[in-house]
Amino acid sequence: MKILVIDDDPAMTELLKLLLEPTQADLLTSNSGEEGIRLVKEQTPDIVVLDLMMPKVDGWQVCKAIREFSSMPILVLSALDSPGVVATALDAGADDYLIKPVPSGVLIAHINNLLKRKRPEMNVKSKETTV
Repeated sequence: MKILVIDDDPAMTELLKLLLEPTQADLLTSNSGEEGIRLVKEQTPDIVVLDLMMPKVDGWQVCKAIREFSSMPILVLSALDSPGVVATALDAGADDYLIKPVPSGVLIAHINNLLKRKRPEMNVKSKETTV
């Protein structure tokens, strides 16, 4: 399994990488929307974990760009918790939305849920911490 994390905060991508490493997934990270879109095209991850608030190309734009060529699961992980923001992200093509901070077990459960729809045999193990 391959997970791509796109977040402009290098500390957050490193934290997510550490939290998701025990799942034995192939973890890719990007700190910009442009690079994230490029990695989706080149690496074809099984799922994208995406932040919304990024400079230049934000998460909504990344979502829309990915949806132009792929139906891979997109999980938004954002500090923005307004119902309107959640609705806009889902309308842009996100499959799920979690608000930071989120326990790692909940994040992994949501990843598993999205991957089950893609391929039922994909499943990652949980180790509880908070993102």
